[in-house]
Amino acid sequence: HVQLVESGGGLVQPGGSLRLSCAASGYTYSSYCMGWFRQAPGKEREGVAAIDSDGSTSYADSVKGRFTISQDNAKNTLYLQMNNLKAEDAAIYYCAVAGGWTSCPNNLVYFNEWGQGTQVTVS
Repeated sequence: HVQLVESGGGLVQPGGSLRLSCAASGYTYSSYCMGWFRQAPGKEREGVAAIDSDGSTSYADSVKGRFTISQDNAKNTLYLQMNNLKAEDAAIYYCAVAGGWTSCPNNLVYFNEWGQGTQVTVS
């Protein structure tokens, strides 16, 4: 079965950096769109960044220029490099895969497998 395991969250000061990782197993990695999402207390889950099966990337406006999504196909791992972190970036961050989608869909409902999340605190 598909398994996604995030790591790398933690406490960082404003302006600091973190790199999140998402180890994937149970399917042919890089075949489908993968994405990073986040959810802050009292807010809806929102998309942060996504990467197509061909490596094309997209970002939420709020993180453009600060966050970078990448993947290592040999390690079946997705990454999110987060620089110049702000207080408003604090949230639980999730990775997810949109099974069957080689190009990333524009709605998170199509992401059908999710990790358990990793907490990012900026303070």
